[in-house]
Amino acid sequence: MFKKFISNCKESYNELVHKTTWPTGKELSSSAVIVLVASLMIAVVVFLMDKCFQGIMTIIYP
Repeated sequence: MFKKFISNCKESYNELVHKTTWPTGKELSSSAVIVLVASLMIAVVVFLMDKCFQGIMTIIYP
């Protein structure tokens, strides 16, 4: 059981170090900006939906 654990750790380390491709700093920055812009857009859409529903509920229940 302990040998399986050690073997698994070695295989995981080997894959992480030798088989994984890491993004460059520029790619990472670009992805971060895309995520930030998408998050802001979703927040604006949710805010506008909330304001619309609030207006509808104010009309229905004065």
